[in-house]
Amino acid sequence: MSVSVLRRIDHSQNMARAYELSIQPGLFGDVSIVRHWGRIGTAGQTKEFWFDTEAEAQKMQDDVLRQKQRRGYELITAFADHRSED
Repeated sequence: MSVSVLRRIDHSQNMARAYELSIQPGLFGDVSIVRHWGRIGTAGQTKEFWFDTEAEAQKMQDDVLRQKQRRGYELITAFADHRSED
């Protein structure tokens, strides 16, 4: 569905962080957002949020991306898969 990868590197503060958001389909027509974050080079943490529709998940992803970019994260890559499912 879609994946966004962000990072924030500030050598003066010894900061090297990564943040990843991905929207994944569920088995029962629902949709999840998987958030993975942590210091670059470590295992980090993961948290999932579940939604009834992809539009709800996309809204949360957009809100989180905006918030992270305000905090200094740089969008490294974004991939959206818009293939129709038959």
